[in-house]
Amino acid sequence: MTQMTLTFDAVDEQTAGPKWHARWQRSWPAYEAWFIARGGDNGPNRADCRAAMQLYMPEMVTVYDRLVRVAGGSDRAARFLSTWCPPTYLGGCSLAAVAGKKNVRLVRNYDLSPALNEGLLLRTEWTGRAVMGMVEFLWGLSDGINDAGLTVALAYGGRAETGQGFGVTTILRYILETCDSVDAALAVLRRVPSHMAYNLVLADATGKTVGVELSPGGGVTVMPRAFATNHQNGLADRPGFTRSFERHAYLDELRVKPRKLKRHFLKSPLLQDRYAEGFGTLFTAEYNPKKQKLGLTLNGTVWQQSLATFREGQRIVDYAATTSARDEAILAEQPFWNTGPAGSNTASIDWVAQANRYAKAWWSHDWQ
Repeated sequence: MTQMTLTFDAVDEQTAGPKWHARWQRSWPAYEAWFIARGGDNGPNRADCRAAMQLYMPEMVTVYDRLVRVAGGSDRAARFLSTWCPPTYLGGCSLAAVAGKKNVRLVRNYDLSPALNEGLLLRTEWTGRAVMGMVEFLWGLSDGINDAGLTVALAYGGRAETGQGFGVTTILRYILETCDSVDAALAVLRRVPSHMAYNLVLADATGKTVGVELSPGGGVTVMPRAFATNHQNGLADRPGFTRSFERHAYLDELRVKPRKLKRHFLKSPLLQDRYAEGFGTLFTAEYNPKKQKLGLTLNGTVWQQSLATFREGQRIVDYAATTSARDEAILAEQPFWNTGPAGSNTASIDWVAQANRYAKAWWSHDWQ
């Protein structure tokens, strides 16, 4: 059986420096290939990208400038890191938040191919406040929490149209760097445009929870309840593949106490196992806003972290045990998957080839 592994690292670095630079060196070749393949070089120029950051996220300009310097200062890196009007990117996730009299929880499943996640849990104090979350695009966040207990997670909104705006992972970073509450975060979301449709769930230490839908180019719709999958207004990209409506219906029927929410994310239909098809649950994140803690479930094992007692470390997760026979056939046909040295049980990925194939596949929707 082909081994499918993902290495998760927990890294603590108050200011972007050697540790962040090491991650940049490791991940930039794949991201650069993706950026070029998806037409990123035809997007806004460097000056316009920084100007957009100055206009919409002035508190983050100093952080952005430092990241660009640490990354080497190239024109392409600067435009990539701004995430202003970036190339399209898709994915799938399930999110929910529940509050009771004493407890609050926000839980998310992150669904993608093991080859396409950074596997980085990063704790920072870039603007003077502590923030912890799962990284995407090298400084954005797919989910996270700050020292006020504000918590947020994202899910793709199910349509590939774009508008003028930022990559949503940068918006999540901005929210956690500058906001203390759900209400403050909503004010940011109404002001800062997302370039694509995304669904967010937010929770804070007071017990307030909310689900919102972001429209391409700006616009926020507050939802009746704090849960989300991968569609908006009945529209979904590849609904048969993502099972977005099935997952949404399950969450809509769910009535559970905060401390019991996670267990529902660890079973079907929320838990996904089609890793070779690009849609397996890589991790389940359970956030506790009141205690500023995170329980990261990695293929059945829980990794506990908190802002106050964050511990650096590493976990290597093997998804092979849940890889189906159909997945194995798909893997056998993928040229970017290379076995390790003769006699070894390891596998490596040609990240550049993978990034190009992934970009092409998502764009043409040929992974049906």
